[in-house]
Amino acid sequence: MTPLLLALGASLAWGVSDFVGPLVSRSVGGLRALFWVQLGGVVAILIAVAVRGDGPHSPRVLFATVAAIGGTLGLAAYYRGMQIGVMSVVAPIAGVSAILPVVFGIATGDRPSTPQLVGIGCALVGVGLASVEHQEGQTRLAAGVGVALLAALGFGFYFPWMHAAGKADFWWASVVFRMTALLLITSVVAARRPALRLPLRPLAIVIAVGIGDTIGNALYAASSGEGLVSLTSVLASLYPIVTVLLAAAVLHERVAPLQRAGVVLTLAGVVLISV
Repeated sequence: MTPLLLALGASLAWGVSDFVGPLVSRSVGGLRALFWVQLGGVVAILIAVAVRGDGPHSPRVLFATVAAIGGTLGLAAYYRGMQIGVMSVVAPIAGVSAILPVVFGIATGDRPSTPQLVGIGCALVGVGLASVEHQEGQTRLAAGVGVALLAALGFGFYFPWMHAAGKADFWWASVVFRMTALLLITSVVAARRPALRLPLRPLAIVIAVGIGDTIGNALYAASSGEGLVSLTSVLASLYPIVTVLLAAAVLHERVAPLQRAGVVLTLAGVVLISV
């Protein structure tokens, strides 16, 4: 399986997880959902490495610790954005994280193609259009846009560090990432002391989301073995397309025409960046 297909697989896993998880968090609370998502992900990856029965091959898997800081910040912001905003707007804005790996790739010697440069422009203009809503003669920033941009920053920070860790050993990079993310979320839980108990059905759903998110992490880390960070990262960043399609099909979300144009332009930009 090629690195690009692995990255696309990661995008699909994240797209589904990033729809279901935030949707459940609207009723159970973002922090509670994130805690069980991380716990489910940790259990899943620990079982996988136990069955594999092989230790880490390089200390470079510890780069995943840094990736976890950005990724966890991004995920927390993403969940918050999905709670207060429209999924069809928040998800594409978060997907602009694809720009950061391209910039990183340029800084380390990659040369973006003309479609990629056009895609960056489209994404930036699209974010601007999707971020503004008009109501009763007033123009204001749409709900959730600020945290969506924070999510984009966190996710963009995640990609190059996880890429470096995955090149060393994608299994143990995934373990380090998940353990660090769980530690970060647990620290916040200890400080805020929210009720963690969940009914069986939402508990099963968020644990399944954690497993799906971990599958996405592992697929992306595996794609790092041979693929360039500027390619695998942007392909993995196509997850908002899945989330937007699910939001349209399941939630029938309504978005203002100008915002809809921004969403389409943002998604087109992400696609072009992956060319």
